[in-house]
Amino acid sequence: MLSFIPKKMADHTEQVSVSALKRQGIALVMLDFDNTIVPYTTSEPTPEMDRWLKDAMESGVQMCVVSNSKKPRVQLFCARYGLPCMTKARKPGGRGIRAALAEYHCRPQQAALIGDQIFTDVLGANRAGVCSILIRPIKLHNIWLKLRNIAEQPFILIGKWRCSHEKS
Repeated sequence: MLSFIPKKMADHTEQVSVSALKRQGIALVMLDFDNTIVPYTTSEPTPEMDRWLKDAMESGVQMCVVSNSKKPRVQLFCARYGLPCMTKARKPGGRGIRAALAEYHCRPQQAALIGDQIFTDVLGANRAGVCSILIRPIKLHNIWLKLRNIAEQPFILIGKWRCSHEKS
């Protein structure tokens, strides 16, 4: 499905309740890395993110980082947490998402992807039939990220409207 509209939204990854996702039948949570777990400029999570990651990994839901990054910092971070990862995922293409679904023997309806970008994370998740969860980017540290975020605003507004109307 070609849709730029997220199914769920939260301000920060730490606000996503993995236990609530589990109650909704989600067995696999895929996470983007840059600007979802940590900013592009560091590999150190905040204390809140550190706690969220540890709690999420103990929730009984499978966790996996699915990142387009080719940089070794993603693998080093994931190794430190014992968190599986798939890099060079080519989102919004489905290679990384499909590989994670196959690795964890999970149907798309049983999976969610948390990410900060409409044009990669949300589109990739929606195309794969996975629940897309959009969070605000941690830090827009350069002009290209700021411009991309401006281009995403119409889809973010529609997503906010859709999410607020589904709750009522």
